[in-house]
Amino acid sequence: MPIRVLVVEDNTANLDLMVYLLVAFGYVALSARDGQEGLATAMRERPDLIVCDVQLPVIDGYEVVRRLKADPNCRSIPTVAVTALAMVGDRDRILKAGFDGYLAKPIDPETFVGQLKAFLNPAQT
Repeated sequence: MPIRVLVVEDNTANLDLMVYLLVAFGYVALSARDGQEGLATAMRERPDLIVCDVQLPVIDGYEVVRRLKADPNCRSIPTVAVTALAMVGDRDRILKAGFDGYLAKPIDPETFVGQLKAFLNPAQT
């Protein structure tokens, strides 16, 4: 069964690039353009991994991850923040908020999918 990855990103170019890379490597890519849509998609679809921007419209990534980790059906889904927040302390703040991982934007197309593999169950990869 193919691995399903939800990408929650409001920037069309970033969303399209991440979805393209995931599909090129054989993943099923789900997408959402704001935090509320991302949360609803995650709860409905229960993907294997969630890649989520922090600065999103409607509800931000912090609130998305807070709600996911509070839901017994979704709390075990790994969530990786992909964000332009790269100041001193941002990474720690993002991980303390509940994200399982952190990737800085702009993503590196050559390493992006490989970086995400670290957050998947080894039996899936």
